[in-house]
Amino acid sequence: MEVLRNTTLAVIATLFFFSATAQQDAKLQAAFKESYTQEANKQYTAAVATLKSVYDEKSYELNLRIGWLYYLGKDYPQSQTYYQKAVNLKPYALEAKFGLLKPLSSLESWDKVLQLYEDILKIDPQNTFAGYWAGVIYYNRRKYEQAAKYFEKVINLYPFDYDGNHMLGWTYLNLGRSNDAKILFNKALLSKPGDASCLEGLGKIR
Repeated sequence: MEVLRNTTLAVIATLFFFSATAQQDAKLQAAFKESYTQEANKQYTAAVATLKSVYDEKSYELNLRIGWLYYLGKDYPQSQTYYQKAVNLKPYALEAKFGLLKPLSSLESWDKVLQLYEDILKIDPQNTFAGYWAGVIYYNRRKYEQAAKYFEKVINLYPFDYDGNHMLGWTYLNLGRSNDAKILFNKALLSKPGDASCLEGLGKIR
């Protein structure tokens, strides 16, 4: 009888657990659904409040979504905070890092943006978006050698890419590699004929 009693109690406890979990899942899904409607109506503050009513600091999904909503509401410091929580919860998740880039860029925190691009490239070395924009930051800082490494990787993967050829052309021009720059500007003009920036670069060579 004791064994039967213990088994019954275990079954009851299991059923209670699954019932509670199902209720929590339903509440969470309802909150997300409501937040999407509020977002569509540009009610970003209300959408954040809806999600905070079911907030769990260990939830990657909640932190990610709240970070996005704060970004849409132009509260960039709060957006950064919640995106960073999502990054901390899942360090190898690229979507959280790309999300975090949004408020950091709006806050012009370029050192943090650059570090984030480099973190992304450690996880995904072939990521041309991160590679290109890391190159742009180095270029704007006149660190042309570093910029060239990123742009070279971009055009090795996408040889006909306008942006990669255009920026590597300017980078090489600033490094004194005029012949290489000329080739790249002309390649970029094949995908974007008449481009003013490429023509300007060629004008400096001629």
